[in-house]
Amino acid sequence: MNEQQKPSKDKEIAKDPVPFPDEVIHLEETMQKLDTALKRAEEDVSRIDTEYRDSKRYMAEYRGEIDPHEMFQNELLLRQTDRTGAFAVSVRDRLAKLKKSPYFARIDFQEESKEADRLYIGRFTFRFEEEMLVIDWRAPAAGMFYDYEPGPAGYDAPTGRIDGKLIRKRQFKIKDGIMEYALESASHIQDDILQRELSHTSDERMKSIISTIQKEQNQIIRSENTGTMIIQGAAGSGKTSVALHRIAFLLYRFRNQLNSQNVAIISPNKVFGDYISGVIPELGEEPVYELSFPDIAEIQLQNTLRFEPDKDPLESEDRAWAQRVLFKSTAGFVRLMNTFMETLPERIFSPADYTFGRFNADKSWIQKRFLAYKAYPVKQRLAMTAEDIRSHFESGNIMGDPLPGKRQILKALTSMLTVKTPISLYQYFYKSIGKPELLCLPAKKTLEWADVFPFLYLNSEFEGLKESRSTKHLVIDEMQDYTPIQYAVINKIFPCRKTILGDFGQLLNPNHSHTLNDLLDLYTDARFTELKKSYRSTYEIITFAKRILNTDSPEPIERHGDAPDVIYCGSKEEELREISKAIQDFYHSGHTSMGIILKTNRDARELFDMLPPKPEVHLITPESSCFQNGVSVISVQMSKGLEFDEVIIPDTDQSRYFTDYDRNLLYIACTRAMHRLTLLYTKELSALIPDKTA
Repeated sequence: MNEQQKPSKDKEIAKDPVPFPDEVIHLEETMQKLDTALKRAEEDVSRIDTEYRDSKRYMAEYRGEIDPHEMFQNELLLRQTDRTGAFAVSVRDRLAKLKKSPYFARIDFQEESKEADRLYIGRFTFRFEEEMLVIDWRAPAAGMFYDYEPGPAGYDAPTGRIDGKLIRKRQFKIKDGIMEYALESASHIQDDILQRELSHTSDERMKSIISTIQKEQNQIIRSENTGTMIIQGAAGSGKTSVALHRIAFLLYRFRNQLNSQNVAIISPNKVFGDYISGVIPELGEEPVYELSFPDIAEIQLQNTLRFEPDKDPLESEDRAWAQRVLFKSTAGFVRLMNTFMETLPERIFSPADYTFGRFNADKSWIQKRFLAYKAYPVKQRLAMTAEDIRSHFESGNIMGDPLPGKRQILKALTSMLTVKTPISLYQYFYKSIGKPELLCLPAKKTLEWADVFPFLYLNSEFEGLKESRSTKHLVIDEMQDYTPIQYAVINKIFPCRKTILGDFGQLLNPNHSHTLNDLLDLYTDARFTELKKSYRSTYEIITFAKRILNTDSPEPIERHGDAPDVIYCGSKEEELREISKAIQDFYHSGHTSMGIILKTNRDARELFDMLPPKPEVHLITPESSCFQNGVSVISVQMSKGLEFDEVIIPDTDQSRYFTDYDRNLLYIACTRAMHRLTLLYTKELSALIPDKTA
């Protein structure tokens, strides 16, 4: 039975969308107060803007006549006006957003021996003439909406635990200031509301989920005392959205200690970064800094070395390269490097006596001073030891004899190194473990991608790395695609709290052999949590995808739709016609996005070139920078983290998908689909694809 045939509780809800007249009246009153507040805010912005322009004009016209003291005071006033204006604009913009949908829930909470408080929950706080009309979804009391049904309830306030009971819980859908429905909330009604929201079409940006946050998601979002958190989330479980909402919550909760400039997100590619870029601003916070592992590499190497981009493991037939990548992707490789680095100072520094005139520092004293600075990189140790030698000479220089400068001493100490450059040291490491063949430099001063982070890790002990002092919270998405050595480097560059998330069931690189346990071993003090429910896809799509992966996870929600189609095509030409027909049908479907997902980036480009050119059909490659609605021709690699109303997977033949690793690829591709999934094949269907009749 498809979604159209099933009786829908949504239709039952729609018969009487607003059964509470008091809520209609309350919304009208709130909208009137919002109108007044917005008008005042716009007047404030206009007034401050006028004051700012008048002050600028005054300073420009009378610059030669104003004394320096008055000029200084005017400059301070100008800066203050600028800050005040920026704040006024932010207030105005928040009020404008609230006008579209001022709140989405109401709870009536009664503390012990007190009257019940009526709390409306929205995206932002709205206070009008000392009256609190809407509380922010991140406020402690608002957490009860997500965690409790009517009955005993409570929350942790800054002053301590507050217990009582939830008397009422209502949920609303307000769009453009109009109430579409108001419902007395219960568990089955919440399921209906969740399904209504999930049945909508996708968008070109990930949206906030504040009105449908589930209890297990809310507990992650509001975990404020956790250091590092690792989230293993099944496909479609909302893990990325949860992580972004967690950042918005932390920015709200620790506003005096944390701002958006203190938060960074490592995204797998620019398309995904663009796709998620709107969530935090939509929640009222400034955008946070987004970067990738190649960005980090460029900052750290700073033009001293170059590196080749990573090869597509599905397209490269270089087995020696694959073996090098595999070796460097393991937790054992990090242990090898750690062992080497523990003895690095003794390996590469061979001190000798340093003499200048009648002054002498013998090699044992130099060695002792050098080893005393074991917390620092080798080059920094040498600089500190040079300062010690200079101080040692100064303390004995009673006669005021000429002394060597620190640079002169440092030059002498540097000559005592048996390895002079970071790249020579990196080569020495492979010789020391008896595997020199595992280092291949494709060109002068150029590293393979798999060598970049091992090189940086080793160089952290030799020259040191540029540490990010300003970053206080780091988010790492698609955690399964990064190797233990990359995490080891990240921990040195970003010694801060982290939210690390992904799904090891969606491991993308067949040359990576690390596991979730390897990651947990790197973060022994981290809080680990799992999200097992999938909200993205229909029950039929998730059930189909699970059978491909031979897994019991994820747990699908009961949102039904059409079963996936598996269609035989007599030839490649017929398959192409089937795709073209599906694109035409898509334009009349009411859906907004379709993903045509190929195994590799090369496959995606070849298919795109064969399709008739249309402005609504986009090719997404590793070089792409944005995600757009319409039809996207895309590889499995680039589709991760994205979702589409409809997905077509061509070439699902046995000759194309046949290994256990290919199971992962098919699973990833299938779980991008929200409402409709179609697989096409021309010869023998892949044995990994389940029989629809089973």
